[in-house]
Amino acid sequence: MSRLWSPVVRTLTPYVPGEQPTNRDVIKLNTNENPYGPSPKALAAIRAEATDGLRRYPDPNATALKAALAERHAISPNQVFVGNGSDEVLAHIFHGLLKHDDPILFPDIAYSFYPVYCGLYDVLYTTLPLNDEFKIQLEDYSRPNGGIIFANPNAPTGRGLGLASIEALLERNSDSVVVIDEAYIAFGGQSAVGLIDRFDNLVIVQTLSKSHALAGLRVGFAFGNPTLIEALERVKNSFNSYPLDRVAIAGAVASIQDTDYFDSTLQRVIETRERLVAELKHLDFDVLPSQANFLFVTHQHHAAVKLLHTLRDRAILVRHFDHVRTSEYLRITIGTDVEVDALLKALKEILG
Repeated sequence: MSRLWSPVVRTLTPYVPGEQPTNRDVIKLNTNENPYGPSPKALAAIRAEATDGLRRYPDPNATALKAALAERHAISPNQVFVGNGSDEVLAHIFHGLLKHDDPILFPDIAYSFYPVYCGLYDVLYTTLPLNDEFKIQLEDYSRPNGGIIFANPNAPTGRGLGLASIEALLERNSDSVVVIDEAYIAFGGQSAVGLIDRFDNLVIVQTLSKSHALAGLRVGFAFGNPTLIEALERVKNSFNSYPLDRVAIAGAVASIQDTDYFDSTLQRVIETRERLVAELKHLDFDVLPSQANFLFVTHQHHAAVKLLHTLRDRAILVRHFDHVRTSEYLRITIGTDVEVDALLKALKEILG
């Protein structure tokens, strides 16, 4: 039936998501989900919204959610865009802000959806290599471009950039959009949201999937100058006027407002991450510095793919990226202390 495909479909290389096993009896450290679950207040709001009111369409502007995000980040609602997960928000950004005559720029090791969007929307791009320590070299981005995008902290490496470096990039690159994908910023990085009033070409993308443990609800958002937000709204309203349902809006608002729960679970993840770093180094793993809820690691004497499969045989899932520069690395999500203890026990047995 491929004879009936549109020509663009034949050229696409789709994104491959992390495995979502149907077997619940696994330790799932492969997709960077928060191990502690959503805020109880968010769950209560979700249950309260499951009424006869679902027969009505949701608010197409998600006004309550934009107001909650604006209050949380001390910005205006017209500087906020929301969508069905940050992947959809990114898709609209590629379509609406990054399709120009010059290629966009992003790292050679980055979120693997970026080149997929370029293929889908026919966006020219050039990848720039991370250095030998897997750091983004922002001085390399001082060249003509149709836009710049990178994750901070970067994925899958976990390494972060400071605000001073980002500010310097923005000052050098005023004629195209700079998109900073902050999916993991809450786990140790410093958000650049405070720069959007100074730089009208800056867009920040965030999500509730990781830090708020709401990956199953699909809520993402972007912050930026109202003119850029208006462009995204035009794309969204030409694609799907109702990307967020009533349940998602209610749960998201309650989660954002429950700052005590948010802060406490983040701290637990960070503490477990630092303990896991120390334990893995003791087992002769090289561990990249991480500001995310995962670690990017390689072992000095054991192949990554073999470790991946051996852990899987023990019902422990981690992630491997088959890239020429990352083929000997594994990405390990920070789980609960119990899950991390099970991982360490397995690794000690495997490594002998």
